[in-house]
Amino acid sequence: MVATTVTRLRTDFPAGHVWVIDDASDDLTAPITTALAGRDPHVHLVSRHRPDARVGKGAALNAAYAELNAHLGDAADRSRVVVCVVDADGQLSPDALAHVSGPDAFGDPDTGGVQIGVRMRNVEDERPLEHGGRLANAYARLLIRMQDAEFAVSNTGMQLLRRRTGSVGLGGNGQFTRLTALDRIAAAERRPWQHDALLEDYELGLHMRLAGYRVTHVADTWVTQEALPYTRRFLTQRTRWAQGNIACVRYAGRIVSSRHYRARGVLESLYTFFQPIAHLATLLLTVAMTAALLVGGGVLLAAWPLALALAVASIVPFLLWGPVYRREFAPDRSRLKGLLWGFALWLYAYHLFIVSTRGFVRLLRGRTGWAKTRRNAESSHSGPVAAEA
Repeated sequence: MVATTVTRLRTDFPAGHVWVIDDASDDLTAPITTALAGRDPHVHLVSRHRPDARVGKGAALNAAYAELNAHLGDAADRSRVVVCVVDADGQLSPDALAHVSGPDAFGDPDTGGVQIGVRMRNVEDERPLEHGGRLANAYARLLIRMQDAEFAVSNTGMQLLRRRTGSVGLGGNGQFTRLTALDRIAAAERRPWQHDALLEDYELGLHMRLAGYRVTHVADTWVTQEALPYTRRFLTQRTRWAQGNIACVRYAGRIVSSRHYRARGVLESLYTFFQPIAHLATLLLTVAMTAALLVGGGVLLAAWPLALALAVASIVPFLLWGPVYRREFAPDRSRLKGLLWGFALWLYAYHLFIVSTRGFVRLLRGRTGWAKTRRNAESSHSGPVAAEA
């Protein structure tokens, strides 16, 4: 995986440098990268060792930032350097740099960060579970399809809305940042990425805007990655995201008082922070209403028009995303398939209640540690990949 990713990046972006972060892994990342670096001076290895190698992605990126500074020295024109973060399974589109360097992105000197679209590379894989049966593979294909639809249409739609509110979020894969913007954040916060953050990428975007930089989203190009076909790995990943969102509530005061945030950007950011809490509140309210209905629900039954209206308002948007996804990204599939995908997206969205609850419980228990999501190729018996705290 590492050799393929590095080779592709060097082929598609011959002028770029590739910095590979090895967190004391057992997948031969270090020797493979060392061999590649021996043949190509644009390939570099950043080695981290336990216990530092298990304290989160933010710490890993800060280590790479330090190595990059040492490599550049004092004579480099840092304003011309753009840093891109690509996950181990990520593949950038060859036209990515052309798009992010355009006038609406880094062509604007006020732009500090750019996020591109994300797509799932294994969405057409007929057997995502090599040793699974027909039913298990059918479920895995649907889970992969839902992740692709989520990122391709609903997440992209949200990012395009955030462009209007001035609150675009940076994601872990395919995030581009201006080096001088990282320098300004490091001067104010001691480091660009927060060591202890569960959403170090999203928090970097917050710091970008608080520092006066513009962050934007480019939907015309993307990075591909592997969707997770395993429910447990998927829920672990999303629980980390939900808990990270809740942790971002600590930025609320700074955002509200910042002169770099417009009112609508403040509202959108607060909406994002409190989404997991809203999911938890909705779940508790549903349980309470169900209990009241079972005990003696005459009053609640009389309110069925309101309940029906709320149900329609919560379901219809997901049903619409299915046909939009089919039209834009799978036009060879039938319209019925698009409608079924929309229905599946509605059911898929219920995972938010599970991960929001798990994230809140972890927070209450003081478990704020970071755990790296296992790649599809990693065996569940290969040992721990990150420490839970």
